[in-house]
This record gives sequence, structure tokens and C-alpha cells, in this order.
Amino acid sequence: MILSASRRTDIPAFYSDWLLNRLREGYVLVPNPRNPSHYSRVQLSPQTVDCIVLWTKNPKEMISKLDVISAMGYDFYIQFTLTPYGRDMEEYLPDKKELIEVFLKLSAKIGSNRVIWRYDPVILTDRMNVEYHLECFEKMAGLLEGSTNRCIFSFLDFYARLKSPLQNLGVRDIQEEDMLRIGEGFSRSAKSHGIQLSTCCESVDLSQFGVSHASCIDGDLIEELIGCSLRKKKDNGQRPGCGCMESVDIGSYDSCGNGCKYCYGVYSRERTRVNRENHDPKSPVLFGSVPQDAVISVRPVKSLKDGQMDFFHLI
Repeated sequence: MILSASRRTDIPAFYSDWLLNRLREGYVLVPNPRNPSHYSRVQLSPQTVDCIVLWTKNPKEMISKLDVISAMGYDFYIQFTLTPYGRDMEEYLPDKKELIEVFLKLSAKIGSNRVIWRYDPVILTDRMNVEYHLECFEKMAGLLEGSTNRCIFSFLDFYARLKSPLQNLGVRDIQEEDMLRIGEGFSRSAKSHGIQLSTCCESVDLSQFGVSHASCIDGDLIEELIGCSLRKKKDNGQRPGCGCMESVDIGSYDSCGNGCKYCYGVYSRERTRVNRENHDPKSPVLFGSVPQDAVISVRPVKSLKDGQMDFFHLI
């Protein structure tokens, strides 16, 4: 099993103690996003979890815990989103200079092959135009040279419920011509700084610039990190164009405190505030408590390493 922590919220930034406790106790309860009274009980052990993929915009609080996670027998890598936006777009993130220092510190600790840079999403306004992004990407790539081997970027998706708020901030649709100019410029900068460049879930073809389609949960990378071949299966639960292998996500929506205006994982800021207040790092669920009438199903999980027997263990 590949453990995703998490596409739905920033666990390393806000819930790293909870994650560590879940790994120590060996299981987690994950509510069904479409039916909150139903929970999956997912076993967590080094025998079933082949790799943990950590998604974050600020892993500062997580860095000190990575040695503990490694000592427990877990492999991992980190998807670190680092963009050139200010508080108007990412309201509660630290200054980007501080985050770049965190990136460099993280890479020095775990290695450049375990830290993936996400420039995600590319947002266009009158001020943050194509030239702005080309300049920012070049500067950031230079600062991160040697600290990451890969960069994944994508263009903003206008989810229906976010379209009006984003347009009020001056965000505009990205035309294919803009995508091609950005793809060409990003590729040139990435190559000059030794960074492999890919897109995430994009239909636009940028292969003429040497830009491939990414697999954010990357079976080939995981095999390289763990030194073992895997039985890889495409994750059909993701968006069209996603190349990720199948994983189990243990996050919950409406729980991230970064305050990004473009975020698809926060439906209600008020609900997010309440959920964060109801977080208990010792609880088996990310926030709140499990209702007495909850339906809990054990999710069968197993290692995907070739040659290993299926491993089921109910706690």
C-alpha cells in the first residue's frame, strides 16, 4: 500500500503529531468524504505501507519527526508546494524566503531525490502574468538547484465554487498560448538548474519542450527509493490525465489552515475552523469523534512489493 498524507489537507504542517501517533498505534480511521458516518479502518505498519507520500506547503514542524518515522521502518518522500504568491492568494503561509530555507534544510536532511518541488498551480492575473511566472520560476529554480531533482507544475483549474471569488481577485483564464510560453520558459530554466520538469493532470502537450506528464504518486520513484519492484496499478479514482499509482489517502477535507484562495479541499472556512478546534492528536480520526452509530469497515490492505505475501491484520 502507498499511503497518501494527504491530497485533502496539509498533514505535515498542521497534524504531524497526529500522523506520528497513528503510525505508532498502527491504524487510522478515515471518514468517507461522501458519507461522514462511514469510516474505513486502515492498518498502518511497515509490513503493509510500502511508502508514505507527504504533501505539504510548510513541512517545518515535520522535519524533526522524519528520523522517527524512518526508525519505525517507513519509507517516504515529500511533495513540497512552493509558489511565488503572497498573502492575497495564500493567506496564512510564512514568507517565501523562510519556506525556501525550510526546503533547503529538508533536502539537506533527507536528500534531493526525496523532495519534489511543486509549482502548483500557475495563476494568471494582470500583475502575475506570463513574464512574472517566468522570472519567478527562474529565480526559485536557481535557489533550489541541487536541493531537488524534480519539479511538477500545473495550471489553475477553475472549480465552479471558486470561479467567482478568484475572478474577484483578478484571476483570469489561461489560454493555450500562455501555457506554451510558460512550458517553454520553465523548461529552459529547469534544464539550466538540473531539474526534471513535468506537468500534473494537464491535457496540453508540452513534450516539444521536454516536459513530461507527471505521476505525483510515482511508482518508479518509489521502487527506486525502497529498492524493490512493486505491483503497480493506476489510480482510477483521480482526475482524467492523472498518472498516479493507486494509494490510500488518510486526510479529510475542510481541515487545512493555509488559507489558499484557490484550494479545492476547503469548502467552508467556518467548518475548517471548527474542525481544527476539534482536532485531538491522540484520536484515531483527524478531527472530531467517532459517533456511536458509526459504520466502520476494515479496509483490506497489503504490501505491493513483488514476492511478498498478502498481509492482513485486524487490530
